Amino acid sequence: MKTAELTTFPTRDAERFPDGGRRLLIYVVYDRRGEVEDYVPYALKDLRRFCDTILVISNGALTVAGRVALESVADEVIERDNSGFDIWGYKHGLDHVGDAISEFDEVILANDTWFGPVRPFDPVFERMDRQELHFWGMTDHVRVEPNPFTHRDYLAYHLQSYWLVARKELVASTEWIDYWTDLPAMNAYEDAVVKHEAVFTERFTSYGFVGEVAFPTITDKIENHAVLYAEQLLDAGCPTLKRRPFFQWPPYLDRLGVIGKWTLDAAARYGYPMEILMQDLARNVEPRTLNADAALLNVIPEHDTSYDDTAPLRTLAIAHIYYVELASAMFDRLDYLPGEYDLIVTTADEGRAEQIRAVLATRSPRGAVDVRVVASNDGRDQSAFLITCREELLTGGYELVVKIHSKKTPQDAFNPGRLFARQQLGNLLSSSSYVANVVALFQREPGLGLAYPPMVHIGYGTMGHAWWDNRPRFVEVASELGIRVPTDQLSPLAPFGSMYFARPEALRLLLDREWSFEDFGGAEAYKDGGQAHVLERMPSYAAGELGYHTRTIATPTYLARSYTALEYNLDQMSSTLMDTTMQQIERMRAAGDFGEGRLEDFAYMYARMNRPELEPRFRAAFARVAPWRRRLGKLRPSRILRRLLPGPGSKGA
Repeated sequence: MKTAELTTFPTRDAERFPDGGRRLLIYVVYDRRGEVEDYVPYALKDLRRFCDTILVISNGALTVAGRVALESVADEVIERDNSGFDIWGYKHGLDHVGDAISEFDEVILANDTWFGPVRPFDPVFERMDRQELHFWGMTDHVRVEPNPFTHRDYLAYHLQSYWLVARKELVASTEWIDYWTDLPAMNAYEDAVVKHEAVFTERFTSYGFVGEVAFPTITDKIENHAVLYAEQLLDAGCPTLKRRPFFQWPPYLDRLGVIGKWTLDAAARYGYPMEILMQDLARNVEPRTLNADAALLNVIPEHDTSYDDTAPLRTLAIAHIYYVELASAMFDRLDYLPGEYDLIVTTADEGRAEQIRAVLATRSPRGAVDVRVVASNDGRDQSAFLITCREELLTGGYELVVKIHSKKTPQDAFNPGRLFARQQLGNLLSSSSYVANVVALFQREPGLGLAYPPMVHIGYGTMGHAWWDNRPRFVEVASELGIRVPTDQLSPLAPFGSMYFARPEALRLLLDREWSFEDFGGAEAYKDGGQAHVLERMPSYAAGELGYHTRTIATPTYLARSYTALEYNLDQMSSTLMDTTMQQIERMRAAGDFGEGRLEDFAYMYARMNRPELEPRFRAAFARVAPWRRRLGKLRPSRILRRLLPGPGSKGA
């Protein structure tokens, strides 16, 4: 273990964990729903092999089901107020055990911020048991200077507090007792780090206690290798996988070259049950963030590679057809589905229904066919799906539903509208082999709830704006439906165009409510902020609440067009700013606008776009005034520029 920053006492004698020794596990959980995700009992059940007593502290009230789940794997479950984070949960547990703690040779303080065991705990305990020490941790964090939370001094090297083990000699010491007795209040996450996690290791090594880490940091340049090098830790035998890599801000991981998909692949390779991992993430991570962090975009090949025709999924296709001239092409695409499928066609009036029936009469059905006239076209394909087809979706016994509709987007220009329709149908129902591969995703992943094309962006200004005016009403409706999945801030993960594959069960929260056509309003309500546009953005969040995750899917041909356009556009935007994409985003967020924002960004953007030869001069000028930057930031940009730039005739002009 690295040398402590402060050593004021000589090193104390330490002992190995005794043969037949007794362990106490104090495990702190927090669930904002009061429920317990399946990964928690999974971990505790395995830890029972090493722990004589398991005490679970819940920061917050539990539901009945949550308590039952914990009581099945713990000796005692205590609920407390959600205050002080996991650190005060540990303190509560220690206070509750009281003098009886002397009966144990080792105390484990752990929380629920990790999945595991991904690799076996056995070799870790065997290795650490043989070492003469007073405390140990699973992973560590290097010293950082200055402290990123206080912006002064340093953040000490420390063992990370999600897994900290203390032996009998330490727990019985006055230093330990005083530490927990005098534990300061912790009102913010930063307090938990600065007042405990980054203090504990340095404090107790300075007292002469011996500590060690099971899986040391790979390099001093890595600040948090439990998050940033999770894959390498698993390969090294670490049994714990931090959850944070999968809800970390994607530009941050991008800057550091962290690929969450590789970590997921490693966890699967070592046999961790991925269904409980994905279930937890689907319920507790913003869907678009998870889509990026876990790389949940599948590029589907155009040749059949994995469909199992011995295990077909009972499938229902629902097509809302307003533009009858598109019906035949839509039915052609639905016939790419493997095996049999039932078909429900909804349409606006009896005249259209007769034309659709005539088209169907020329075709060979692959299952039951039903053409229905909706009671109202208010809400269009959304109301037709949720109202007219509700019974079949809830009670029809279907394992998969395919939702499409006749899309023309007449309100848009011709090229964008045509591209949008092709982007939707082409990435859903491209060919027989392609569709078989999509269905195979649902065969392989019981927790897969939806699959649909990525966000359309060519021809549309969706990037960064795709909520439009729908987010406030979305939050209200989600709350009404009991959907507590975190809501993405900038753009939702949604089937724009409202065409997708889904498990009907994953949509249950949308279907349980008995919608009426009046809920959707008249034709004037079919706009952003209206019910139809709000519900268009809801499926992945509704599915996530039930533990179902979403994958976006695309053909290689589409991705070739999409990626090249995105790459070029991002290159153009990034050319106006310095540094990495993450830093550019942070700078622009801080800037707000040119009049109130950071002068550096305004200046660099101006120079790069208009006067490249000025960029070195801007750089040198801002370096000179760095100590006074805060004061200068209060002045108008034009006035500051006049002060910074050399005037005519001066040196360097």
